Amino acid sequence: MIHVGVDYSMTSPAVCIHDGGDWSIENCKIHYLTSTKKFEGNFGFCVGHSYPIYKDPEERFDIISSWVFSILEKHCPVETGLNTPMFVTIEGYSMGSRGRVFHIAENTGLLKHKLWKHHIPFDTPAPTSVKKFATGKGNANKERMHECFVAETSINPSEVLNSKVDGNPVSDVVDAYFMCKYGFDQNKPK
Repeated sequence: MIHVGVDYSMTSPAVCIHDGGDWSIENCKIHYLTSTKKFEGNFGFCVGHSYPIYKDPEERFDIISSWVFSILEKHCPVETGLNTPMFVTIEGYSMGSRGRVFHIAENTGLLKHKLWKHHIPFDTPAPTSVKKFATGKGNANKERMHECFVAETSINPSEVLNSKVDGNPVSDVVDAYFMCKYGFDQNKPK
């Protein structure tokens, strides 16, 4: 089964695809959208895609959710497409969200609707659950999540991408990875 972790946002969404083998970073590929030229391209364990131009919020939401589906289709066998057994884990809403919360909800709702329409099962665990899974603490900050990623994978995304630990796309890549691993762990045969 393919497991997918999605750190979904309007500015820098990231998607981690696990190919179904044993759990390791070698069996994962992480993609993210960016509006910063230096973060575009293939960085080995992750790929940065250019953020598309949009005219209004609704087009933006559709473009982002369609981008996620293009990543899913890219990593599923051509002959089976989105019918490949797959489970998606999307970061749930944070209770402390501020700002454009309705836009965030509409954006995420459209992705959930598209997953539902394609009969792709998904879960939306609270960010605190995934942080606790990754670090042992539900209130872990971005720096701690990054430390755990480096310790587990021996890859330092901050160095690879030449960016701050708590900035985009580094924190998005880390979150998508642990979201994917959380879904993998929750859905493995007992």
